[in-house]
Amino acid sequence: MKAAIFTAASLSTLMLLTACATTPEIAVHPIVVDADFPPSLVELNFESRGDRLNGHAYLAEGEGPHPTVVLLHGFPGNERNLDLAQDLRSDGFNVIFFHYRGAWGSEGTYSFTHVIEDVASATDMLRADTETYRTDPDKLILIGHSMGGFAALEAAAQDDRIACVAGLAPANLGVIADAFEADPKAAEGFVAYSDTMQMLSGLTGDKALQEIMANREAFDTRLLASELVGKSVLVIGGDKDTSVPPDTIIAPLVAAYEAEPGIDLTAKILSGDHSFSWSRQELIETVLDWADGCR
Repeated sequence: MKAAIFTAASLSTLMLLTACATTPEIAVHPIVVDADFPPSLVELNFESRGDRLNGHAYLAEGEGPHPTVVLLHGFPGNERNLDLAQDLRSDGFNVIFFHYRGAWGSEGTYSFTHVIEDVASATDMLRADTETYRTDPDKLILIGHSMGGFAALEAAAQDDRIACVAGLAPANLGVIADAFEADPKAAEGFVAYSDTMQMLSGLTGDKALQEIMANREAFDTRLLASELVGKSVLVIGGDKDTSVPPDTIIAPLVAAYEAEPGIDLTAKILSGDHSFSWSRQELIETVLDWADGCR
């Protein structure tokens, strides 16, 4: 077989054919957005008891004002549920996400009491500055995961203007205090785990344990039922959650709220672990369905 011989003429012909080849069309779906008020992501910081907290906001399209979700992360905050934030924005909600005092670079010292206070600081900020975030001050919604769910319920119980609050695998620090008293080994494990939280400034395991034990009743979210009368409350648990077990934490919480007829309660157990790792879409759809009633 003879080797192919490329002459200058044949190379020129090849280049010409290549240049004349049809360029494949790339499908571009037309997207029309509000030129003046497009959906956007903006950084934010605000003050809580003298310390600056950092975060960001997903702003919905349109001038608004928009109903606004304050999305609260857990302890320490590895799962942030920002996929939920994106879908809430697409559905017309603003979403504010921030880090509590002492958490992930925010100023101050971390504590569970500070977390609850910081939620109030966030809602105060949104009510004071409705123009920047195009927020409806009467349509603020608290949604929290794990310890953030605990904080959402505690903060909603203290704020008459919050009409809707959701706990996604919400922790109950009062029940946890009882468990630590009954099982010192569990308390030791919690202390050791908390001592690894370098992203939570000022926290030690001993301090965290002492705060939980000293506030056993105040941190028991079952006892908030009378303060949640008139509000829409969503509670979601995961059937394989070992951090916030459905039988020992979710079921008693739901029972306490069901016993209070003034609460508009929606409760659901999904197939999922603590972060709903294999049921994210069902989690998001459940939250969106509930949130539509809070507009």
